[in-house]
Amino acid sequence: MPIPGREEVRRSLSRFVETPGARLLKMLGVSPNAITLIGFAVCVVAAYLVSSGWLLAGGLVFLAGGGLDMFDGALARMTGKDSSFGALLDSVFDRLGEAALFVGIGLYVLDAGFGEGFQRIYMVIILLALIFSQGVSYLRARGEGLGAFTRDGLMTRTERVIILGGGLVADGLTTFPLMPWILLVVAIVSCFTLFQRMWTIRGLLDENG
Repeated sequence: MPIPGREEVRRSLSRFVETPGARLLKMLGVSPNAITLIGFAVCVVAAYLVSSGWLLAGGLVFLAGGGLDMFDGALARMTGKDSSFGALLDSVFDRLGEAALFVGIGLYVLDAGFGEGFQRIYMVIILLALIFSQGVSYLRARGEGLGAFTRDGLMTRTERVIILGGGLVADGLTTFPLMPWILLVVAIVSCFTLFQRMWTIRGLLDENG
């Protein structure tokens, strides 16, 4: 079930952001794999900032790290350096960068002085959001390994990066803890997306015989 307008947005981003950014990086002589690793490092910095209680800064840095992920694939295609190993590296470090942020949020919760009951609920929500988010990404990779290529789903990595980064920024600007609710939405919609994507992959595998 594709989201209306999503492909149009992706095409616009590719034309006006990814391609010009990849051209600039090509001029600077940066390799696609270097962009992948830099993006991961930026996400780790974001996780550290969040764990230290700087939610606003952490959210902005995480959005920047997630934004870098737009360029490695486009740069690889533009320079003729796209490879199976590059795709593997990108996939692995995307997941590690996202997981690092969840760890940072968990460390923040442990040190934030929340009541024990609220803290336990918060930690469970973090774990559920992490599990289902990683499950959605794994299904895409596993499906591609079986010859079923799909990016369908309500909560793909792009949406998660925007929601998590934006949620941290919003939480950092308010006194009310918004992130538990945002993470709960991520967990619920990612769970739905996991089964949605599984059903889509099943259909594609049936078509392929």
